[in-house]
Amino acid sequence: ITGNANEEQVLLAVEVYQDRSLMLYTAFNMLFHRFQGGEIVNQCRALEGLLNGMQRHPHDKHVQITGSASLFYIAKGEQKDNLTQQQKRRFIDLVLDGMENFSNERTMMRNGCLTLCYFNVSQEVVYYCARLSTVLLNMLKSDIQDDFMHRIGIYLINCLACQVKHKQKALIGELGAIETMLKIIKKKIEEKECDDMMEVAWSSMWNITDETAQNCRKFIDCGGMDLFLQCLELFKDRAELLRNMMGLMGNIAEVKELRPLLMVSKYISVFSDLLESTSDGIEVSYNAAGVLAHIASDGVEAWTITETQRDLVLCRLTAAINRWDITSKRNINYRSFEPLLRLLDKFDTPPVQHWTIWALCNLTNVYPEKYCELLENEHGPERLKSLLEDKRSETYLKDLINQILTNIKEFKVKPSGASAKDCDDCPEQMDQQ
Repeated sequence: ITGNANEEQVLLAVEVYQDRSLMLYTAFNMLFHRFQGGEIVNQCRALEGLLNGMQRHPHDKHVQITGSASLFYIAKGEQKDNLTQQQKRRFIDLVLDGMENFSNERTMMRNGCLTLCYFNVSQEVVYYCARLSTVLLNMLKSDIQDDFMHRIGIYLINCLACQVKHKQKALIGELGAIETMLKIIKKKIEEKECDDMMEVAWSSMWNITDETAQNCRKFIDCGGMDLFLQCLELFKDRAELLRNMMGLMGNIAEVKELRPLLMVSKYISVFSDLLESTSDGIEVSYNAAGVLAHIASDGVEAWTITETQRDLVLCRLTAAINRWDITSKRNINYRSFEPLLRLLDKFDTPPVQHWTIWALCNLTNVYPEKYCELLENEHGPERLKSLLEDKRSETYLKDLINQILTNIKEFKVKPSGASAKDCDDCPEQMDQQ
């Protein structure tokens, strides 16, 4: 009663043979070839037929694989924007069902990953954080040897980690993300290959550890610091890699109970040397300074190594800050300033205050639309004003504070129609952060 002469006949076949898996597979196959040729106009009707058929036959490998192949074309097409939120959720649900049921089928996993890449992670996929993370991490741990799929899997995890909050970051860590990324990095080190997969693996861990102490601890417990040093030695000229690794080090340094584990001579020496780095603008130098500032904030008594003098490191820290251009554009994303604001009262170590206040001045100057409001929401101006009134505050710090307050004041009076400056939302290029 149907044929394949035109779109109407193919769509009718998809609708008529919903209960007959073999015939439905044939109809799905015809539909796929028409999608390939860009011949399907009524994509909404095609989508309903595909979703209904895949839902009725969740354990039929052929139906799932051919169905997912057509879903890919709908996901990448312009008509996807016309789908309702309910349709998108059902769409993603069924793609994940297929990936869970046929996790050892390379074609199914490839189709699923490619399809999910066309959804907006922050709005449409984050709802499925646990399921998606589990599917992707299982794929990365599996025996499927496909660099392309692994690359997409790491990319999706990184995008997800950029968008989710603390609880979900912790969940991704519990599912084995840190161990999985370190395993990938170890393999790349053995092969002496630094590619985008390695860079995004580090970026993923940078995002997963952001304000998530348990994931920072997991990184250290799983031997992450040794791999950090090996990567630094082998690939010291890779700017993106250095930025991602030092961003992760910054997250670890923000965790007070983990800082003693960084108080190791070889680590401090590396961080100090990276203060001189011009890699990726000021990013590597800035993150190295942040690590050292947090470590130094614990006081003289916490500086337990003798090979490297604390005062010398602080002098190098100050020299680095003085070299930076306050108008430097950044490749970083702060969701909260609280880790920085905690350092404002470290009067016994002015270089620590210097790094913090310089950072706030730079960000409110270059990206006022984002960071002036964030700083106000976290009561930053009040805390900064208290430093202005404190006799212990250095003059050069007061100058920076006044500039921050001016940045906020000017932002408030800016006409609402003024154009916003560009800001990278995710240092992870795949945001980090």
